[in-house]
Amino acid sequence: MSTAAVHSLWTTAAEPISKIDAPKIEYGQLSPTLIVIGAALVGVLVEAFVPRKSRYYAQVFLSVVALAAAFAAVIALAAGGYGTTKAHIAAMGAIAVDGPSLFLQGTILLAGILGVFTFAERRLDPEAHGNRVDSFAAQAASVPGSDSEKAAVKAGFTTTEVFPLLLFAIGGMLVFPSANDLLTLFIALEVFSLPLYLLCAVARRKRLMSQEAAVKYFLLGAFASAFTLFGIALLYGYAGSVSYATIAQVVDGTIPNVDPALVGTMGNDVLLLIGAAMVVMGLLFKVGAVPFHMWTPDVYQGAPTPVTGFMAAATKVAAFGALLRLLYVVLPGLRWDWRPVMWAVAIVTMLGGAIVAITQTDIKRLLAYSSIAHAGFILAGVIATSRDGVSSVLFYLAAYSFVTIGAFAVVTLVRDAGGEATHLSKWAGLGRRSPLVAAVFAVFLLAFAGIPLTSGFAGKFAVFKAAAEGGAGPLVVVGVISSAIAAFFYIRVIVLMFFSEPRPEGPTVAVPSPLTMMAIGFGVAVTLVLGVAPQYFLNLASQAGVFVR
Repeated sequence: MSTAAVHSLWTTAAEPISKIDAPKIEYGQLSPTLIVIGAALVGVLVEAFVPRKSRYYAQVFLSVVALAAAFAAVIALAAGGYGTTKAHIAAMGAIAVDGPSLFLQGTILLAGILGVFTFAERRLDPEAHGNRVDSFAAQAASVPGSDSEKAAVKAGFTTTEVFPLLLFAIGGMLVFPSANDLLTLFIALEVFSLPLYLLCAVARRKRLMSQEAAVKYFLLGAFASAFTLFGIALLYGYAGSVSYATIAQVVDGTIPNVDPALVGTMGNDVLLLIGAAMVVMGLLFKVGAVPFHMWTPDVYQGAPTPVTGFMAAATKVAAFGALLRLLYVVLPGLRWDWRPVMWAVAIVTMLGGAIVAITQTDIKRLLAYSSIAHAGFILAGVIATSRDGVSSVLFYLAAYSFVTIGAFAVVTLVRDAGGEATHLSKWAGLGRRSPLVAAVFAVFLLAFAGIPLTSGFAGKFAVFKAAAEGGAGPLVVVGVISSAIAAFFYIRVIVLMFFSEPRPEGPTVAVPSPLTMMAIGFGVAVTLVLGVAPQYFLNLASQAGVFVR
């Protein structure tokens, strides 16, 4: 190449670009997420600059106010019609503001507020050296059992960093179900996963078990994230875009002007099928569906119980929201390919979760397998591929999340000398020792089992009805059989609590602060209201059941 040619290349490259368009961001419509992320950043500054004595109160106040403000913003957006008539794609195509995203964001924020209440509980453990302590390690960085840990406990330290971590996780969860391109989806996945890995590792008691749970969750989560990212790369190679709308158009063959460079890959269904399978696999890992469920029992058992309760509720809501949007908005043209696979996953998830739960002797592991079975029930609604399918899944997620947080909050109350008494044998005769706590837990177990007049029944009925109308009748039969199997071990716990003799050396029930009482009370109220009078909320979910495309 001559020097003149090189010189001309150099000068053309160096010519000034006329102007780069500034991004157009609708801050008002993204306000719920912005409020939560902003508060999380302020929480980090609180850790740095506020004296140790005042941090706990500052963090709890900041977290509750931020989540309440974000919830108010979601209500305002819904009232302004952004869930129905004004639903559209915001932030230059990155975020969808529509009915499902607002409904799920509202659910996640309410679950987050209850999560903060359980995180802030400081009356359950006996005072250490005259200081009230919570469920989290005195100093997360110190080695379990080391001198530095003993010194931190003696000095009355508490890990208040859990509150900003919780807010970051909630911020990621708000974006996850409303992401409208694959990169936003992946970034949101990482933003909410990384804080959860950390939160799992900071239990005050059973530190080693807690750290083991966090490492398992991190390693398996990293694998799932890698699969998701590889799938995103393949889908980008197939469609030449990460935008949901463009990929959907390429899949349907309705894209108006095709880039000549893409003509070769667009006919290549292998890229599409493997890419879609990998992204869906990453999402099924997050919801804890079989065979991607291996992390669930270990992590639920090892993590601090307030974290388990929050994670079990909110992660499912966010991940199912993202899965629904992916299958209904991006891949409706692939329905004949993904439905049979989802059928298989739903069946093994429902039966696997219910059957393995029968053999469990630890209450947290039992609830973990129960959550796996519930993921299968919710997948039945996803398979319906109808508007009713979407609204039934939204309703089920809302009902399930509050029952779950309430149930794990009750688990934190039953304690012996070693902390929480989670072995089932310790719960024998609890109904005679403390009838109120046992009755509340029984209400939650009946809701999980789907007994009429609880939210669990209304949710299961809605999901199974949508699945049957969507042509998945056999799946509903399997679902009902799984529910019957699951009912056995829920009822077994109730029988154990009320019809067994209490042991003399059995656990005590700690009296919680008003914060945990509010979390449990709200859970009971939602369970009964959604069970006795679900129609208003079913209508709300039905109005919110349309994705913007």
